[in-house]
Amino acid sequence: MNAQSIRPAHVAFVGFGEAGTAFASGWDTFRPAHLTAYDIKSDQPATRQSLRDRYAEHEIEGRDTLAEALDGASAVFCVVTADQACAAAEAAAPLLASGTFWFDCNSCSPGAKRRAAAAIEMSGGRYVDVAVMAPVQPKRHQVPLLVSGPHVSDAMAVLEALDMRPKPAGDEVGRASSIKMLRSVMVKGMEALTAECFLAARRAGVEEEVIGSLEASDPDVQWRRRGTYNLERMMIHGARRAAEMREVAITVDELGLGGRMAAATAEWEQLVADLGENPGEEDLYHRLDTLLKRI
Repeated sequence: MNAQSIRPAHVAFVGFGEAGTAFASGWDTFRPAHLTAYDIKSDQPATRQSLRDRYAEHEIEGRDTLAEALDGASAVFCVVTADQACAAAEAAAPLLASGTFWFDCNSCSPGAKRRAAAAIEMSGGRYVDVAVMAPVQPKRHQVPLLVSGPHVSDAMAVLEALDMRPKPAGDEVGRASSIKMLRSVMVKGMEALTAECFLAARRAGVEEEVIGSLEASDPDVQWRRRGTYNLERMMIHGARRAAEMREVAITVDELGLGGRMAAATAEWEQLVADLGENPGEEDLYHRLDTLLKRI
């Protein structure tokens, strides 16, 4: 069986933000014949037109209701905010045709993924736990994915037919998400540590000494460059990262370990995001000063 025969003719998106637009814009010659989407922002007058403009830009058939978007779809990519993942699955479950793939790409705790899976599977859908393992830009649809769950083999074939880059993580729902969540303890935790360390050092007037000491201890890290980059990611994507880290804290707590570091990281990500989206010049001290003026 070739990829063309496996590729779904109708793919739907539930949520159409950064991830949805990245996937849709990347497919090109692998683009399904029929692409529909529903996003709750279409229910809000303040965001309805910008969402319609986004649909038009990516040649997506935006729908005003979830039922309309899912009608006829054989594969659905759920790319909503982490706190809406279960609600989206529960709302969509009775609307899915039997056997429809539900690719849950949200950054949720394994417990949330299992609750979403129960709703989808009960209605005859095929739930797939998908962990997006890197920023969707610039790789778009070819961003590395981990997939797990009872339908992993069939799901891999569909994703590969869409020219995506999945890797199997086991037949247990929540396993792919566990890997992503627990990796984020380190990755986003380093961002939060960077912010607290460098902001405090700059305010104390000892930034050169602190960074010099770090560079002497761990020269391979390239602390100035890493700090500049980490602040940019937090300023632009901190709100989404904070939501993910709240799910990470839940994940760690579900394992009986409390999730204190993840919870503190979420606070820093949210704070930096709230202080401003524009990182400005690609200079560490400029970004630190910009944030310190707003704290």
